[in-house]
Amino acid sequence: MRATVMLVALLVSLATPGYAADDIAAAQNVVRSQAEALGRDDAATAYSFAAPAIQGMFPEPGAFMDMVRNHYSPVYRHRSFEFGEARNANGRIEQDVRIIDGNGVPWDALYTLEQQADGSLKIIGCLLKAVGTSA
Repeated sequence: MRATVMLVALLVSLATPGYAADDIAAAQNVVRSQAEALGRDDAATAYSFAAPAIQGMFPEPGAFMDMVRNHYSPVYRHRSFEFGEARNANGRIEQDVRIIDGNGVPWDALYTLEQQADGSLKIIGCLLKAVGTSA
């Protein structure tokens, strides 16, 4: 009996909660929606997916869009955008994305999202590197 209880406890602890998959799907939707807004040059919508800390560094959508154009051009103008592995830990979701830029160069991006007080997910960072280069 004790072994059965321990086995059930182990299986429950290893199971991924149903909400984790929902959170990851929601995070992917946020990332996808921001990428689509960037592709349309819709600064206000793209900006709305950034966390308050990011918005604090770029106090208006135009400044945010300029930063993306100048420092995240593979995200701003891409041929393809494919989700990879995602991790949900400590209230944050990390989402790997493989991007092919407008010139056909592959990039790896790591988006980090965090749940806000209102329950929404916002992007708190994006690390970007060309495939085959060090971080």
